[in-house]
Amino acid sequence: MSVIYVLANQKGGVGKTTTAVNLAAYLAHWGLRVLVVDMDPQANATLSLGLERSDARVTTYEVLVQERPLREAIVSTRWPRLDLVPSASRLAGATVELIGMLARERRLQWALEKSDARYDYVLIDCPPSLGILTINGLTAARDGVIIPVQCEFLALEGLSQLLRTIDLVRRALNPRLRIRGLVMTMFDTRTNLSQQVVEEVRRYFGPRVFRTLIPRSVRLSEAPSYGEPILQYAPRSAGALAYQALAKELLLGDRQGGSGHASRRREEADVVS
Repeated sequence: MSVIYVLANQKGGVGKTTTAVNLAAYLAHWGLRVLVVDMDPQANATLSLGLERSDARVTTYEVLVQERPLREAIVSTRWPRLDLVPSASRLAGATVELIGMLARERRLQWALEKSDARYDYVLIDCPPSLGILTINGLTAARDGVIIPVQCEFLALEGLSQLLRTIDLVRRALNPRLRIRGLVMTMFDTRTNLSQQVVEEVRRYFGPRVFRTLIPRSVRLSEAPSYGEPILQYAPRSAGALAYQALAKELLLGDRQGGSGHASRRREEADVVS
């Protein structure tokens, strides 16, 4: 069985898509089969992996609303073992169209369960909101939520609402749902504020905060405009090294925790030598 994580935060601009795309790139680079599911109508993950919105004929919209099989929406990227379920702007209409549909919160979960495609990791990138698209992602996330948190003032603002939503989904829809970890993004070594924010978040969430800090980086900001993960765009940059470290930390934690099918495949990945 795939390890399925959702990346969620209702606050925009915190590095959610950047984290999803770059974690996926490193996991695939190390020999694991990875699927990115773009659940954001802005299609930022789709663009970041080199696919134009207009190129996708079958997207997450068709999967959720029209119940098209997931395999029809999966496209290969330019990088081996890294596939994508693209999004498009029409996904924004799904919020209204799903209202009257049966079990609207489980549409993505059903699509993943029915799929005959096999992946070690599935990373679901959600929009910056707590609407039905994010609820679908949380319901489908068998192995947990990864929450990017920006190292800026009021970093914890709004997280309480996300935590309440996670708790509601856990009790009503997905009893396995847990917080896999919080990723501190846009860390600026030149300011005391960044360090203070990290300390505050770690004081509140303890070991659930990943040790790796993602720096504020021009290269990370540039990479999506070229349709490339940081691993390809600037592999020796500070941002690339940070996401490499984060991916290693995720893999090691999953292996120690024995998460699903991918725990067997991780032994094949040359990431801990």
